[in-house]
Amino acid sequence: MRALVTGAAGFLGRALVRDLLARGDEVVALVRSPSPALGRAGMRLRIGDVTRADDLRAAVEGCDLAFHLAGVRRATDPAEFLRVNAESTRLLCEACLSGAPRLSRLVLAGSLAASGPSATPRRESDSFSPVEAYGASKAEAERIALSYAGRLPVTVGRPPRILGPGDRENLFFFRIARAGLAVGFTGGIRPLSWIDVDDCSRGFIALADRPEAVGEAFFLASPEVTDAVAIQLEVARSLGVKARRVTVPGWLVRGVAEAGEALRAVTGRRLPLNRKLARQVLAPGWVANPAKARERLGFVAGTSLADSVRRSVEWYRSEGLL
Repeated sequence: MRALVTGAAGFLGRALVRDLLARGDEVVALVRSPSPALGRAGMRLRIGDVTRADDLRAAVEGCDLAFHLAGVRRATDPAEFLRVNAESTRLLCEACLSGAPRLSRLVLAGSLAASGPSATPRRESDSFSPVEAYGASKAEAERIALSYAGRLPVTVGRPPRILGPGDRENLFFFRIARAGLAVGFTGGIRPLSWIDVDDCSRGFIALADRPEAVGEAFFLASPEVTDAVAIQLEVARSLGVKARRVTVPGWLVRGVAEAGEALRAVTGRRLPLNRKLARQVLAPGWVANPAKARERLGFVAGTSLADSVRRSVEWYRSEGLL
């Protein structure tokens, strides 16, 4: 089969490309600039932009599968999230209708951010309650994709926080643990759902293969719920570091985040702690119920937190990041 992967050079995209090639699929990797990391047999690299209809039509032509992973996670203008994350979904759906007559599945990468924070596990039937522009754009992208369900075999995978080799999003927390700290926040435990990148890739392939996935959205998450402190303590164990628990008041986190935003506005330098991260870590929780994917697709994210963290640490060290 021939599979288009947008955002193929990203964290999840690289894992998905690897797994599709391993099972014998031909992969068309759509990226904005050349990526040496994607140079593999059986893969065609296409340079293009997901916000340009012509690029998408050319990339999806003759494909059996399409995985839409490309998007923007950081932007200063909320309209940019909608332009890239939501409107590109509409453009890809139209490109699939006109240029991919044998398409058997279009898989959209959604996000738990569209559902919003909750200490009670979110279900797919819950209404969207995003708390920031990125989550709102992912909710709109999902609405757009599923509005084509009568014309396209579309499905949505909603991962929570993704861990594993290749991840840079969570490096900040790994470095805190390396310093011998496990930082928590006032207000009690804030539970987190997560998934290892290899499990997430398997989940997206299941969405592409299983007929039960058509027209539906699925949370792809480990059954092992954790929290930020537990992740940092696991990182410390993997590093052989004794970590000391530290509790930080929420007002201080918000204050540092505001200072970081002000500094970025003046210098252009982006600091690890910003308003978005502050809202994420101070939310009551980010938990998803993975039962639907298990019951309908037979998908279970089986990688343990300890193993995912250990492999992440090994990768960070190999890249000189930790």
